[in-house]
Amino acid sequence: MEGTHLTERLITDNLDELLSKLPPRVTDALRQEENLHELLEIVLDLGREPEARYPGKIKYLSSELVGQADIDYVVSKIGSFGDDNRAGIERTLHRISAIRNRTGKIVGLTCRVGRAIQGTIDIVRDLIESGRSILFMGRPGVGKTTKLRETARILADDLHKRVIIIDTSNEIAGDGDIPHPAIGRSRRMQVRTSAEQHAVMIEAVENHMPEVIVIDEISTTAEADAARTIAERGVQLIGTAHGNSIENLILNPSLNDLVGGIESVTLGDEEAKRRGTQKTVLERKSPPTFDIAIEIQDRYQLAIHIDVSEVVDQYLRGKMPGPEVRWADEQGKMHKTKEQAVDMRSQMVNITGEPESIMHIYPYAVSRSQLERVIKTMRLPAKVTKNMDEADALMLLQSYRKHRKITDAAEARQMPVFIVRSNNIYQIQKTLRQVMQLDPATNEEEEMFREMDLGEDPEKMLYPDF
Repeated sequence: MEGTHLTERLITDNLDELLSKLPPRVTDALRQEENLHELLEIVLDLGREPEARYPGKIKYLSSELVGQADIDYVVSKIGSFGDDNRAGIERTLHRISAIRNRTGKIVGLTCRVGRAIQGTIDIVRDLIESGRSILFMGRPGVGKTTKLRETARILADDLHKRVIIIDTSNEIAGDGDIPHPAIGRSRRMQVRTSAEQHAVMIEAVENHMPEVIVIDEISTTAEADAARTIAERGVQLIGTAHGNSIENLILNPSLNDLVGGIESVTLGDEEAKRRGTQKTVLERKSPPTFDIAIEIQDRYQLAIHIDVSEVVDQYLRGKMPGPEVRWADEQGKMHKTKEQAVDMRSQMVNITGEPESIMHIYPYAVSRSQLERVIKTMRLPAKVTKNMDEADALMLLQSYRKHRKITDAAEARQMPVFIVRSNNIYQIQKTLRQVMQLDPATNEEEEMFREMDLGEDPEKMLYPDF
């Protein structure tokens, strides 16, 4: 990788085709621009100035506001809009997206410039040729679809594989029945509505015997399930998903099956002690659908997770392995380096958005409001739960300790029981320190909690965030 050069070359952007569909005054203004090769999109919103958007800046094209006639002019010259409010221009890669009012009338248009570029995947060509399934992630506009399109062409033309593209919005291979030349010898299956994408994915495998399936924007549980079904049949998957990083996917309940899925597992006492964790932990449920995850940080820099299963396993144990970062400098020379692993234990969150190290406490006959107040005051990683099955510990008022039903339930769940002597803030905080394995309170802290029981707030709070 070191010493090689990025040979990026523009094939076509068919920009004239897009400009011809715009209102004449907008087209005239754009033709006077010097950096049209960097144009990302044109925005036409009713009652506002037309905008040209470039990387990092916006330019207003006319002081004359956009009228309904301007929007109708564009709509009349392009293809029909699908249920996803997207349309295109035949044999081009441009995408026009509509904004509608409450009655369904179009009041805004985003005209996205589509470009086909060769060389965008040279930096990861070795991974694509490996036959492993690859998932691209990144923010909107960073080039996911461009890389997907080029990947399909390389696999079909250079490696002579049977490639089928699932093209929901005709964004990969362009509008119309004849696909854009940028996809090479790949075949394209159009999707009538976005809700049918998962069904077309399965149909492609069952009817057309592909070696590679290319999918853009996996965004629902059904599509994630279809992707898993395809991978289990031995087909290489190349896809994109919503999310900027692999961590986003791990925390997304709808899509985390792409990286193996997450499930809650209850450990035995000895195993929990050996690991140094709570008894209830999160673990990967199954092998990941995609073997490799690539975060597109910008056009010339990628962060690559070579082994997704290892990344997820380590993340759920509190550490994120550092990705391999590949980038190209201004001279086109490509480089790579390995980032350091990150300790996630201080910031780890589970699929509900809570800290993974949080202690769930089930109070029985103990004042829930008092307990929550103490947790908040002390800023502890703990939460009061109403569901005993979710609890890590039981806090029981001393006068109820002989209630066999609750103690037997705790014993059946192998849950530790902590006794609160009386239902006041001072005693609750003492027991809570035992639950959280904290040092005893200082004299100042004890005095503060006693004053809280009296309904008074001390002048000097020891926990100022309360």
